[in-house]
Amino acid sequence: MALREVRLVPDSVLRKTAKPVKEMTPRLQTLVKDMFNTMDSEDGIGLAGPQVGILKRIFTVGIGDIRLCFVNPEILETRGEYLDVEGCLSIPGETGVVKRPEYVKVKAMNEKNEEFVIEAKNLLARCILHELDHLDGVLFTDKLVEVDEDFEPEEQSEELLVSLTYTEKE
Repeated sequence: MALREVRLVPDSVLRKTAKPVKEMTPRLQTLVKDMFNTMDSEDGIGLAGPQVGILKRIFTVGIGDIRLCFVNPEILETRGEYLDVEGCLSIPGETGVVKRPEYVKVKAMNEKNEEFVIEAKNLLARCILHELDHLDGVLFTDKLVEVDEDFEPEEQSEELLVSLTYTEKE
């Protein structure tokens, strides 16, 4: 397993729309392993295909014990909203406040070609939505919100994973 080079702004690949994955091949499974390794080595909590120069609708998330790969993700539902500080491995040293839903329900496949539906809250929801944006060429800096200098993020509950259900493909 290798480390991939994280593409940095202003690399044009970060502004392109990723293409759907037609099938999970051994090569894409290796990519997923490399993305987890790269994300971990960079102390990130998410990494999208375009960030390593691969224009495929695929991203990884790793927060605590939660480690998931999302292939061809589709948002089913969002609820609520809150402001928090975000950063990005592709924009080192820069952070800003972004408003995002506090809950998201997403359908995707994993690297084993298993379909799942996940319901996430707070930081996990934020991370999933941030990585989903990368698949459409959107960066967190496009969504910055003006806040007072003394802005403090709202306290969020520790609950991140509401449910994770593997489903039979139709």
